[in-house]
Amino acid sequence: MPADVILLAHGSGGRLSHELIREVFLAHFGNALLNPQDDSAVFPIDLPAGARLALTTDSYVVRPIFFPGGDIGTLAVCGTVNDLAMVGARPLHLSAGFILEEGLSVQDLTRVTASMARAAADAGVAIVTGDTKVVERGSADGLFINTAGVGVVAPGLSISGSNVKPGDVILLSGPIGAHGMAVLSQREGLQFSFPLCSDCAPLNGLVAAMLAAKPNIHCLRDPTRGGLATTLNEIAGQSHVGIEVDEVAIPVPEGVRAACELLGLDPLYVANEGKLVAFVPPEASGAVLLAMRAHPLGREATAIGLVTAEGLGRVVLRTALGARRVLDMLSGAQLPRIC
Repeated sequence: MPADVILLAHGSGGRLSHELIREVFLAHFGNALLNPQDDSAVFPIDLPAGARLALTTDSYVVRPIFFPGGDIGTLAVCGTVNDLAMVGARPLHLSAGFILEEGLSVQDLTRVTASMARAAADAGVAIVTGDTKVVERGSADGLFINTAGVGVVAPGLSISGSNVKPGDVILLSGPIGAHGMAVLSQREGLQFSFPLCSDCAPLNGLVAAMLAAKPNIHCLRDPTRGGLATTLNEIAGQSHVGIEVDEVAIPVPEGVRAACELLGLDPLYVANEGKLVAFVPPEASGAVLLAMRAHPLGREATAIGLVTAEGLGRVVLRTALGARRVLDMLSGAQLPRIC
């Protein structure tokens, strides 16, 4: 590269733009669909009868762009793959749009791009099209990324927040709160005697294992912004059911718990990027839980509660002291800019 930082000229569409695309993006993302550099990626889709396409999009503005356990690039790929997986889709291809701030280090951009390539390879997807824009210094906080993803939903599969039924068992794939606390500690320069590392990971492999065990899962959701508590409230509202969860059954890493206590935060509202919640009919819950625990990303999976026909649209937490309290939806921004 003729410069070690992003210049406005990198967004001009001229020589510097083409060098940036060739030496950073194509160097890491190169594949048969992307390499022609046409205005759109064109690819065949051979869908079985009854199969459907799933499409999702998301934008990532995390600050800082690097944090323990990942960076904005890993987050962008995993977040988009996971959104597809949460409706049971098998992810196929992703797009990536980059908003670069003048002055961003090319080395940092290359590091993020390499992370995205690794995450895409881990998820078994390809980044097949994209876009780059450069804005003036002070306009983008370094780097923003927008993604879209397309996947295939198998025939007969219906996974939705509106499908949850009374009696469903609620399964959680592992300990909560790691991502949000890792980002916060890095942003604020906080140092703890215990490790805080993001759980950012693509969940499509875990979901595939769960569906292979029992395809009649009613709902899947990754508890990102707003954490587990907000996710449960969203689903209770979508399906017009009551939800009751056991505080003691919800795993929280000691490091996350200690950091939250120190900062006055509730881990139930802290974001995750590599965990999922599943709502499963009781007769299928045992097999699904076993499948989750057999997968590397679900080794600590556990049942945390049940769906009820009472208190419709409300989430109730059974506390460690045996009391019951309403677990409301997050009303403000407890931890902004964590994804």
